[in-house]
Amino acid sequence: MQSFSRGWNFLKQAWGMAFKDKDLLKPSVYALVVGMIISVIGIIPIIITAVLTSGSQTGQIIMGVLGAILMFIQFTVTYVFSAMTIRLIYGYLTTGDARMDEAWDIVRRDFFDILTLAAVSTIVGILRNMANSNKKNNVLGSILRSAMRAVEALWTEAALLVLPAMVIDDLNLKDGLARIVKITKENFLLIGISFVGVRWVTGLIGFAFTVIGLLLAFAIGGGIAYVAGGSTAILVIGITIGALIFFTFVMVSSLFSSYTSTAYHTCLYIWAREVETARAEGRATQVAAPAPLAAALA
Repeated sequence: MQSFSRGWNFLKQAWGMAFKDKDLLKPSVYALVVGMIISVIGIIPIIITAVLTSGSQTGQIIMGVLGAILMFIQFTVTYVFSAMTIRLIYGYLTTGDARMDEAWDIVRRDFFDILTLAAVSTIVGILRNMANSNKKNNVLGSILRSAMRAVEALWTEAALLVLPAMVIDDLNLKDGLARIVKITKENFLLIGISFVGVRWVTGLIGFAFTVIGLLLAFAIGGGIAYVAGGSTAILVIGITIGALIFFTFVMVSSLFSSYTSTAYHTCLYIWAREVETARAEGRATQVAAPAPLAAALA
């Protein structure tokens, strides 16, 4: 319960920053819009291939390749705009000013490193899909699926910490991973991911948004469809409105979770970095966490 309370306190602080400087939210909005457009465009050739090949082995291979490409592009988009958010938050916390021009400069500087991060995430995603598609219910199949779920969870968390290392300290993927391993071994990541329950809070709020959106979609869209009186046009309008309501709530939930998680891991990395510097310089004074994280730990 205390972890959840800390997560809630951090969430309020993180969004307090966003309300003071709206630029902090812009990359998350861009990621949402661009990601949706890419998903719609990317699914079209997959559907066409499925229709034309009628589930043949060749068709499945082509769909697998197209799916992997789409996954890679989606990861790239996510990491590009997350990198911008990290730079904006870092600028806000260190200078009081989140500048979009500096955020775009970071994307240009680190674009190749972001691509490598997206490539590894894509490989992990493909391996997970392969493990999940294994229909065998024997012990080996169950172990493989469990192992891949653990690997994916570990890599997802690692990527969230490596990206701030790339952006703030200008490291490539290899050096970024080495740095995260180093500061973790030396206990510079002092509070761990579970100590402040950001994931629990965003998960609960995301679930609430989804349920509310679903209920409103059924109530409004379904109500319109019910009174359509046999009119196909009104029925289609009702279904469309219901779908738009639902996906709007899902989009807001995604935006909420993305920004909050990025803000948390950025603050966590900044704190670990400053603690590391203080120890290296032999300073005995306790290093304060960035303001949003310090408020959550108070």
